[in-house]
Parts: sequence; structure tokens; C-alpha cells
Amino acid sequence: MVLYLIYKVYQIGVNAAISLSLLSLGPERKVKCYNGYFVNGYVFHTEEYGHGRQTYNSGVCIKGLTSSEFEVDYYGRLEEVIELQNHSEQNRVFLFKCYWYDTTDRGMRVDPHYGLVEINSKARHRNVNDIFVFAKQCQQVYYTYTPSFRNDR
Repeated sequence: MVLYLIYKVYQIGVNAAISLSLLSLGPERKVKCYNGYFVNGYVFHTEEYGHGRQTYNSGVCIKGLTSSEFEVDYYGRLEEVIELQNHSEQNRVFLFKCYWYDTTDRGMRVDPHYGLVEINSKARHRNVNDIFVFAKQCQQVYYTYTPSFRNDR
């Protein structure tokens, strides 16, 4: 994509829009990292930042579709908030680096009566190629432990 933009700017020459010229330079080599980010009406915090606090804001959910058009939801924890910039204040993108849970039958279960999703927090998603997602894709979720009905001593 960047090569295409460079080619187009070269073709257009001095009449190329400044925004197109800046975009053709690609992203800057430096990034900014944050403890939190406000998006989609939610305040997200990294798990490290939220550790020991009274509120929990690091649970993320991504609604997705598979190639067979079945809806698959991905659940995870926010590890990092990263800002990428493209040589211009207007061209910036926020990414979330997440730890993803296994959402197959082995790692997830949905209560048929209440619709609550139960995640096996010890089951990490295998073969995860995309640990980064756009912040705008995320919804916030809250994780809590399921109460045990046995007598734990």
C-alpha cells in the first residue's frame, strides 16, 4: 500500500495533496504507549495499570465473523495501548495489544438460560496471529470468578 501511495505521489508530482504525500511516507518509526484510552463510550486501562485498583477496565471483546459466516466473539485482556502516527496529527491510529483467551468449546461456554459467557482463564488462544486490534473495534467486558458450589477448605 505504501509503495502504491509513493508511486501515485510521484505521478501527480507537485500538485499532490499534502495529506497524500504525508501518508505515502508510511508510519513514523516511533510509537506512543498509554496506560488507558477512551473509545466507544468506555474507559479502557491496561491490566498492569488496573492491578490493585477497585475498578476493572482491561476486559475486551471483539465481535467477529468467520469465513463460514458464523459469529465468533473473541475475549481477552488489554496489555498495551499503542498510538501509531503517520507524519501528521490527523493520521493516527490507536491499537490494543491483547492477551486472547481460547473461545473454542474447550475454553468458553455460554449459559443457555442467562446468556452469560464463561471463559476458562487458563486457556490461552492458540495460533493467534493478530494480537493487535484497532481500539475502535473493542467493547468492554468484565471478568469475575464463577462461585464454587463445593466446600473448598
